[in-house]
Formats: sequence, C-alpha cells, structure tokens
Amino acid sequence: MATANPILEIENKYGQSIWMDNLSRDLVESGELEQLIDSRGVHGITSNPAIFEKAIAGNEIYDVAIRAGIEAGKSTHEIYESLVFEDIGNACDILSGVYDKTGGLDGYVSIEVPPTIANDTESTISEARRYFATIGRPNVMIKIPGTPEGLPAVKTAISEGINVNVTLLFSVQAYIDTAWAYIEGLEKRAAAGEDISNISSVASFFLSRIDVNIDNQLDAKIKSGVSQDDAVKLISLKGKVAIANAKIAYQHYLEIFNSDRWLALAEKGARPQRLLWASTSTKNPEYSDVMYVDELVGADTVNTLPPNTIEACADHCDPASRIDANVEQAKQIIAALADDNVGIDLDAVMDQLLAEGIDKFIKPFESLMASLETKVKQLATA
Repeated sequence: MATANPILEIENKYGQSIWMDNLSRDLVESGELEQLIDSRGVHGITSNPAIFEKAIAGNEIYDVAIRAGIEAGKSTHEIYESLVFEDIGNACDILSGVYDKTGGLDGYVSIEVPPTIANDTESTISEARRYFATIGRPNVMIKIPGTPEGLPAVKTAISEGINVNVTLLFSVQAYIDTAWAYIEGLEKRAAAGEDISNISSVASFFLSRIDVNIDNQLDAKIKSGVSQDDAVKLISLKGKVAIANAKIAYQHYLEIFNSDRWLALAEKGARPQRLLWASTSTKNPEYSDVMYVDELVGADTVNTLPPNTIEACADHCDPASRIDANVEQAKQIIAALADDNVGIDLDAVMDQLLAEGIDKFIKPFESLMASLETKVKQLATA
C-alpha cells in the first residue's frame, strides 16, 4: 500500500537516496528546488548535455547572462560554460544544507565533462580538474563516462580528491571495472598520505535503455514466427532484463565493498562508491511508471529520477527493500538470453548502448552550441 510520502520512506526506512535528473535556472531561481528538497525529499541533482539543451535553448532567462558574456568578449563555448557553471554552483549552494546534514553522503550536483572527449583519457582528466576547481564547491561531482578510456581518468580524479559520478554504465563488467578504478584511486591517494575521508563517488548504472533494446529484439523474434512455447518464453523476458542486470551488479557491489582491499580503505575513513540507478523513466506505457524505483529499493544506493517519475513515485511508489530479492531468478533471466531459442548477445547490446549513450549526449551538446551561437549573434546585434 502506498504511503503519504513514499520517497521519504525509501530514504529514511530503506537507506536509498533519491536524486533528481534535471536542472535549469528556472528551477534554481524560482525556489522550486528548495521545495523539492523539502516536500519530495530530493537529496541531489544530476545533469547532462541533453538536460542543459532543454534548459538553455530558447529560454530567455539566460539572455542577460549571455549578453554579459558577449560584452566581456567571451566565445560561445565560454558563454556556455559560464551559464552551466553558474547553475551548477547555485544548485550546489542550495543543496549544501543536505550535504551538511548527511555528513557528505548526499547533497551533490553532477556536471558532465564534454561528451566529445568520452574516449580521450587525458582531456577528460584535464577537464575534470578544471570543472572541479572552477565550480569550487565540495558537493559538486564531475561526471566521467565509464568507457575504457574514461576509467583511468576516474582513477586519477579520485586520487586527486575530485568527487566523481561515473556515468553510462550498462554492463555488469563495466560496473565492476568502475568500482575497482575508484578503489585504486583511493589507494593511490592514501599511499601519498592524503585524506580519503571526504571523497564521494557514485556509479551510474543505466536501466530503461536496456529494456527498450532487448524488448525490441524480443518483439522482432516473436513477429518472425516462432512456436507457441518459444513465444511464451520470449514474452516472459520482456521488461525484465534491466532490473535483473542491476540486481546482479548490486551483488558485486556487496562483494567488492566487503573485500579486504576495501576494508583497509574503510579503516582510513573512505566512503563506499554507491550504485546509482539511472535512466529510470519507464519508456513502455504497458509497464509501471515506477518499476525502476520500486524494484530497486535497497540500502546504500541512489536512484536519480526525472521530475515526472518523482511525482509518480510520490503518488504511488510501494517501498520495500527489493534489491536483494529474487537474485537467482535475475541470474536465470540473464542466462536465458543466450539460449538457442532466444539468441540475444547481451555483451553486444551493452556495447551498442554505450556507443549510443555517448552519441545521445554529443548530439544535444552540439545542438545546444549551435542554438547558443545563433542566440549570441541575435543578441549581439539587438
């Protein structure tokens, strides 16, 4: 049965933090963010290039700042950064109370390095350093894609005391590699005699995009003409793979963050890198609009929700600790994909989703830069 405020129950009773996947100047300046913290239990913010494209493109609230950038002789890219850094910094300030109250567990605002450098280790390290120093808040997190080239940057950033949100994780192996990159970064920092007690990181594990991809493949196989028994099996897998994948990742989280290597760091005050469930808006209207919340409630995790999902959850989430439930069934679901009568290569799906994920951030980033360039020209001649 739904409670009066399920989100607060998720946080207070079950130990999962709810963050919001959205940020704009309107949200900050209108007081809405404070209201969401108070009434909806929002304990953090994640952003990405697609979110900033929606926030900035065609929004007159940024015009004064854009004009100021023009008058200061800034390039379009410099104007873009000034807009984004100001929004991120102001959101950090608003969430500083959450950061203080939770002892640095929550209250973070994430900003992504340019998606165009997702496969460039050195550029990612350089930008992570610059973003962290420029924004200059203890509760900012720098988002770095969990690509093979991104993970060395994660290790370096952590070793330098930079909070990191590792994003675009789809496969369990990518998550495992991410967790060890975090641990290696802390080990390097600790070996240098530096404090490791005030560094935070999350591993953003994506959900709905997996089900969209797998469901499309299952539907295609059903339509191609299969036996009734095979059709029943294919249908039974629909909408199940992303959550099963996440549950398996969580089991690895428990194993890694109970290992001897981790416990040695924990004795020095290190914080675990929490799993963060991302891409949590349900794309298929046949499924529950809060299934990526209800099914993945669990201690020491984060779920970042877009505004519509936050409202849906506040209305009818059914909190219970489910992340540890039906783990064997989850393993069976993943294993079933490789069966001859299913024939879906999950590794290939994950590789495809990672490539698409980077592209889905590059395109809105480039679109935003183009629309901002147009606005700069208009305002410069107005």
